[in-house]
Amino acid sequence: MWAEFKHALRRLRGRIIGWSIGVGLYSLMMVFMYDVVRDMMGIEDLLAAYPPEIMAFVGVTDAFAIMTPAGYLEAYFFNYMTVIIGIFVIGAATGMLVGDEERGLLDLILAHPISRTALFASRALALVVATAVILLVNWLCWAIPSGQTQLDLSWGQFLLPFIPLLAQLLLFGALALLLSFWLPSARLAGMITGALLVGNYLLMGLYRLNDNLEAIVKLTPLYYYQGGQAAHGLEWGWLAGAVVATLLLTAVSWQLFQRRDIRVGGEGGWGSFRLRRSRA
Repeated sequence: MWAEFKHALRRLRGRIIGWSIGVGLYSLMMVFMYDVVRDMMGIEDLLAAYPPEIMAFVGVTDAFAIMTPAGYLEAYFFNYMTVIIGIFVIGAATGMLVGDEERGLLDLILAHPISRTALFASRALALVVATAVILLVNWLCWAIPSGQTQLDLSWGQFLLPFIPLLAQLLLFGALALLLSFWLPSARLAGMITGALLVGNYLLMGLYRLNDNLEAIVKLTPLYYYQGGQAAHGLEWGWLAGAVVATLLLTAVSWQLFQRRDIRVGGEGGWGSFRLRRSRA
């Protein structure tokens, strides 16, 4: 299992490096932009002139909250990193096992003395570690240079918002993994999960403009996502709910993988999908 975990992590290293550098550079830029935004002459008048609907849609209920460290983190990073880094997580999750199956590699891997449970667990762990590394790099990109700015948050306070972000990313990753086993192809599973993630993000923006949508958005994961405001303390109940949901989706995916008829190669189609379902 350890060897397979290291192999899966090595396969992800290019994406880990690329996403860490790309998002990390953006984080560094936004750290040093904080003082510019806060000390900009006439910033109060500029913020007051912004339509409240626009500010609410991007996650800022009070325009002047952008000038606070937690509000700045929320508006310029954590509000939309679920979608941006979610692209990596969804792609990695759908290709974690089904991607190898479609390339005709999974049956060869399982021919070696490794159980399906060990293979599933090692690759799932590699995905968790890869996501955590990307977030860890971005945490350091915020925390290390913050001492040279007016972002008066401790390293621990900078770390707190990354915990619910990790939980939300892994939740959508677990959903993508489940759909990759249930749908005919990994690409279709990734497309549907990505659409659900983006749709949830847009729905949250609309909810901030229209409270009548509350009954609907309460059924979505991002309703329970704290973002930058977690710097002042975590909502442990919300966090626990995301973790439990992720574990349940992962457990169902593991069961589907245990009972799955491995294809030799190719994506298959709805015909083979119906055949597999009838066999189950």
